[in-house]
Amino acid sequence: MRHLIAYPIMFALVSLTGMLAQEKKAPAPPSKLVFDAKNGKVTYDHAAHAKREKNDCKVCHPTPFAQDAKKPLEFKGAMHKTAEEKHTSCGFCHHDGGTAFASKGNCTTKCHNNGAKKG
Repeated sequence: MRHLIAYPIMFALVSLTGMLAQEKKAPAPPSKLVFDAKNGKVTYDHAAHAKREKNDCKVCHPTPFAQDAKKPLEFKGAMHKTAEEKHTSCGFCHHDGGTAFASKGNCTTKCHNNGAKKG
């Protein structure tokens, strides 16, 4: 009789332990993000950037960007030149000699395009 009670309790404890040990999976990242800007919206193609980096999230997260799509971009107005010089925010890659095109001179052709092109 004791076995009839002990086995279900042991099974329940093992099942509960297994459920608690499972890692919470992070939500899938957005494929695109759109940022409002004075010079026109900027559409950031997260999927294309991730693919270029072979899905190595550590290249961009947590530095220079927080891993939170709701956090502000921190690349506004007069910060363009500063960000490029200090290699921060988008300027982390987008500067002369960087791993991506320099933002200077590409305002409306690559970035501020109101979502018409991929950024």
